[in-house]
Amino acid sequence: MRAEVILCFVLALNLYPAQADVFEVGDSGDFILRAGPSHQANTTRAVDKPYREASNRAAEAAQISPELLSALVSQESGWRSTAVSAKGAIGLTQLMPHTAARLGVDPHKPGDNLRGGAIYLRQQLDRFGDLSLALAAYNAGPERVAAVNSVPQIAETRAYVDRILARLAEISLPESPSPDFRLKDTP
Repeated sequence: MRAEVILCFVLALNLYPAQADVFEVGDSGDFILRAGPSHQANTTRAVDKPYREASNRAAEAAQISPELLSALVSQESGWRSTAVSAKGAIGLTQLMPHTAARLGVDPHKPGDNLRGGAIYLRQQLDRFGDLSLALAAYNAGPERVAAVNSVPQIAETRAYVDRILARLAEISLPESPSPDFRLKDTP
């Protein structure tokens, strides 16, 4: 009975695809729903503290800035390692199971999840050569971005890209920005 109620609830959430609803699985196995803007990341850096070192290592290995990975994780999961989206994305970087398998990482292990998310973002940066397009591909899928060679006209994806770029600016601007933070001008 409980599984049927949860299934109905998850299916009902899919009626509103622009919402970024996130489920967390508590220690007891209970589902916790974080819906809409309330699950957005806290802007304090204390949230990422338990995973900062692993995040920095993952960013360095993937040759992306730690601030970029931090901004992505803040948006994707609010730094909650147990986050599971209504579409099945898992963990800190909200990897889909098939993407995690292809990358050879366990999405339930925070270190693996961060490594997988960093590698996947690096792949999108290499493919598209543009931060906005790479972020859109991370969110909507690379084929959707390749089909239009721009950020797709998907409200959720456009908002996602804008929020990560704003978060990146928030994280990096109080300190002096490094040269590798110059964003490519888009027409």
